[in-house]
Amino acid sequence: MSFFRKSLFAVALVSATALSPLSAEAETILGALTKAYQNNSTLNSARAGVRVTDEDVAIAKSGWRPTIAGVGNIDYESRRFRNTTANITTGQFGVEINQTLFDGFQTKNNVAAAEASVRASNESLRNTEQNTLFNAAAAYMDVIRDRRVAQLTEQNLQFLTEQARAARSRFEVGEGTRTDVAQADASRSDAIAQLSSARAQALSSAAVYREIVGDQPNNLQAASPLAKLLPKSLDSALAEAAGDHPAILATEYLVDAAGFRVKSAEGQLLPRVTAGAGIFQNYANTSPSLDSDGNRSSANIGATLTVPIYQGGRVSAQVRQSKESLGQARIEVDVSRDRVQAAVTSAWSQYTAAVESVSANRELVAAQQLALNGVIEERNVGQRTTLDVLNAQADVITAQINLATSERDAVVASYAILSAIGNLSVDRLGLRVAKYEPKEHYNAVKDKWIGLRTPDGR
Repeated sequence: MSFFRKSLFAVALVSATALSPLSAEAETILGALTKAYQNNSTLNSARAGVRVTDEDVAIAKSGWRPTIAGVGNIDYESRRFRNTTANITTGQFGVEINQTLFDGFQTKNNVAAAEASVRASNESLRNTEQNTLFNAAAAYMDVIRDRRVAQLTEQNLQFLTEQARAARSRFEVGEGTRTDVAQADASRSDAIAQLSSARAQALSSAAVYREIVGDQPNNLQAASPLAKLLPKSLDSALAEAAGDHPAILATEYLVDAAGFRVKSAEGQLLPRVTAGAGIFQNYANTSPSLDSDGNRSSANIGATLTVPIYQGGRVSAQVRQSKESLGQARIEVDVSRDRVQAAVTSAWSQYTAAVESVSANRELVAAQQLALNGVIEERNVGQRTTLDVLNAQADVITAQINLATSERDAVVASYAILSAIGNLSVDRLGLRVAKYEPKEHYNAVKDKWIGLRTPDGR
């Protein structure tokens, strides 16, 4: 077996091992998105974060509820009476109940702020879901593109290996030159390096796919742009994004939460009224015994009024701080709107350019292939050189790679548009997966008075 054929066989074997599907079962892009929706660790972490935020409502509502505590103390005292030493042991055990009657509306505003924060976290989760689905779609198309590039590069190597063999054969019979052989060998060596790089990129894309989707990229089917789900125009897309994008809605809810926190901070300057009651059992024992020995019961009930006068400037600083936070939250709404508008415009422009590029590159591939066939025929009759063939082949490969890239870009840009307008969702895509509903956990914990277990039993 010649050196060229051995090298070609080795490269083809390694390429087939690295790029071949792990299963004959085909995977669609919607199937990959479904897996990402279920398995993505970043998305699952965001869901856990929402569940953490849900508990803030129950924590805030505790300000309306009584606190009950068991109390107890015991004291030992030694007293000397004339020539007698008395050891006195006293104790008190009981239950205290305290209830806040008025706290300057702090609890009311804390609850409202917590509920607004929950709504903001739900919108942030929806935004994370969209980002995850988009990243999964991009990773899916990256694998398809990079595997296609590796296949094209391998085919290019096969072609150049044959050209190098042919150039050497022509040189041996006196029909070619040593320069033709050197040029063919150089092009083939460059193709080997390109194939190695393409294979590495395909493996890297597969690793990113596994990270996002949570599964191996098996036999991935070609995907098409979501043309039917897109708005009719850029203006329609911008209008839809302004009204429904979760990133904007999340910042608006955070403004509400910040406003309630200002009122809660101001509530610390208002009077506070608390009520308390207790039942106690008192115990006394003296050695030697005195008439005061014995047990007795007691109970009390009362109310306390606290009027703040000066707190060292701490509360005033907290009020000013919360007002600044409110101002920042309002600015963040404008920031989110600007980012969303820029994302929609960018995605729309990229989609339009990619669709036009796909059509142009398909025509280019056909034209370059026809030109290559003509150059080979002309070379065979002595009208072209080996270098002309190599240049024509390079043009074909470049056009094919550009086509694979533009097809990838068209699909990814269509998903980017849906994500930018806030509608890349399970419902919009029709994914066959149980939709995660954050309200289920919220409804389970928002009014809980007691209990250490989470709704899922932990």
